[in-house]
Amino acid sequence: MKKELRTTLRAILEKIGPDEIQRRSAQVAARLVEQPEYARAGTMLVYLSLPTEVDTTPIVLRAWQDGKRVVVPQVLWDSRQMIPIEIQSLEDDIEISAMGIRQPIRGEPAPIETIDLVIVPGIGFDTSGNRLGRGRGFYDRFLGRREFRGVACGVAFEEQITPSIPAGPTDVAMHLVVTDKQVRRFRTP
Repeated sequence: MKKELRTTLRAILEKIGPDEIQRRSAQVAARLVEQPEYARAGTMLVYLSLPTEVDTTPIVLRAWQDGKRVVVPQVLWDSRQMIPIEIQSLEDDIEISAMGIRQPIRGEPAPIETIDLVIVPGIGFDTSGNRLGRGRGFYDRFLGRREFRGVACGVAFEEQITPSIPAGPTDVAMHLVVTDKQVRRFRTP
């Protein structure tokens, strides 16, 4: 079921053009920064977006403007872990990995317990806060760590919201999901 749902949602995302992605990503960012979870966050982990995802550049730039510490995931493929690394620049501190994702090339690791808000990517989210990722479990493992006590916030376009996503015992549900149209809240941290 997850495989078919990924295929369907990816096809929907591929139909959204680059200009529309930029416009609607700005709407997601504007909605996100109005939330109390954003206001309270001193340190944020933000994914660095792929071309068909919500562009997180406006979120990162606004976080710096608001004096927040920004960390991004450095992916350790062999151990299937993410290390949160603080960055100061989207140009100087970032490289494209062999797997085609942007990740930090320099910066200090942030202790997980200091991260207040994680901006989580997803291919889809359901109306209960469950997330459909790419299938490798990096974010579920990270968010499921005992040291993480922050808020998990999915960001998506409204078309990525689906009635139901199958969730297993290791899947971590979102506290909230922010789209270009609305904010959905599911659980308190």
